[in-house]
Amino acid sequence: MQALVLALFLYLLVADHAGAGTVLPADLFFHLDPLAGLSSSLASRSFMAPVLLGLLTLALTLALGRAWCSWACPLGTLLDWTSLRRLRHPRGRPSPWRHVKYVTLLAVLVGAVLGTLGLLVLDPITILFRTLGSGVIPGINLAVTRGESWLYRFDALQGFLDGFDRFVRGTLLPGAEPYFVPSLALLLVMAAILAANAIRPRFWCRYLCPLGGLLGLASRVSLLRRSVDQEKCSRCRKCARECPVGAIDSEKEYRSDPGECTLCLRCVEGCPAHAIALRRETRPAAPDLEGLTRRQVLGSFGLMLAGVALLRLPSVLRGSGRRRLRPPGSSEDDIMRRCIRCGICVNICPTRAIHPAGPGPDYDHLWTPALVPRLGYCDYSCRRCGEACPTGAIPALTLAEKQSAVIGTARIDTTRCIPWSQNTNCIVCQEMCPLAEKAIELEDVAVTNGEGLETTVRRPVVLPDRCIGCGLCEHQCPLNGEAAIRVYPEEGQGRRQGR
Repeated sequence: MQALVLALFLYLLVADHAGAGTVLPADLFFHLDPLAGLSSSLASRSFMAPVLLGLLTLALTLALGRAWCSWACPLGTLLDWTSLRRLRHPRGRPSPWRHVKYVTLLAVLVGAVLGTLGLLVLDPITILFRTLGSGVIPGINLAVTRGESWLYRFDALQGFLDGFDRFVRGTLLPGAEPYFVPSLALLLVMAAILAANAIRPRFWCRYLCPLGGLLGLASRVSLLRRSVDQEKCSRCRKCARECPVGAIDSEKEYRSDPGECTLCLRCVEGCPAHAIALRRETRPAAPDLEGLTRRQVLGSFGLMLAGVALLRLPSVLRGSGRRRLRPPGSSEDDIMRRCIRCGICVNICPTRAIHPAGPGPDYDHLWTPALVPRLGYCDYSCRRCGEACPTGAIPALTLAEKQSAVIGTARIDTTRCIPWSQNTNCIVCQEMCPLAEKAIELEDVAVTNGEGLETTVRRPVVLPDRCIGCGLCEHQCPLNGEAAIRVYPEEGQGRRQGR
């Protein structure tokens, strides 16, 4: 079952990236994730579609316990397959640190209530999809193909080197959005999870996973739970040693906490006395808070509120903070209240224009979708990101609405533009503009060339009232490095009539 579910997850991911149609939606696992739906609904103050199938997951948890974590979670499967059995802790006593995931869950929900989904980056489905879609697949594409052009390869490599240098020095320049640095951070987070998993099996699931915390709370009233026949039990401790999440307590007659047990059935299979079975229960299990004091709970709650406040503080001090180019039809407010940092839009964009945003000065904007026109442009006839977004952070626009949605406005750097700085003709940006009524016009200007002769040069001029900021002009600018024409976000983004 683990292999089948993981194969389905990867199939939907790759098919989504390639633009191939599938019977099932590419965001199926996000709809099955109750934490994503609940958090999005709290942050947006509205009912979100992911809640519907997420309720099915919660219903199955109420019936079967926390089985999702062992049987259906793709990240849990990956952790099972990469754990080192010889390093398992043999003492057979649940760690008090297992309660941290409930604090993490509370932090995510409180952050959502306060209007930020920045902490939802800890959701396991989001972590795996985002890492594969934004970090692994683009890296493979860059390694095994030449990309769309040699210019793309140069810009991608140079963007990585420059961005990494700025990241190390801590001097992220305004307006210079690093491309691969956020993706590198995604890979580092996954590497840290796998490294911890090698030391302690299912480390993430045991101690940190907020979705595991939510399902653990629901599983305390589940109908099906693990039971030990004390007359048959030989006290061999094998079940406690084999439990991948450390849910079995050898000092409490080898019973397990239903909030921790993931029904992997290893204890049932491995018990030499056949003393373990799954039985129907009618009474809810009391929460096991051993190892937690009131001071620790209150302290954790205070740290959680402080962490959420720190995420929002830079934006509060600077107003809206540094603005980014966003996918068509979306706004900063929609991104903050609805985006779950899943990376579907990054994975599905056919021109690779959308990338995970770096932290910059606004930490709660980390890994939200941002357009980087130098690396890819927003196709004038494409609206796939809005159709794929599971929460509506990027609205599903009609083609007419999308073509009139204003992403930003192009501006020409006359110190770099060839016709302006070198008095040599270049009309690439004007030719590339996809609008019927071009947003870039050419002005004939009489100049004196290097030989002292008068000649006419056609200089591009942007018409701001027409430009929608698709970025095709910036993407196609023939200059190496930074383009001479760049798209900048504008206040009051929306739609212009008649485009």
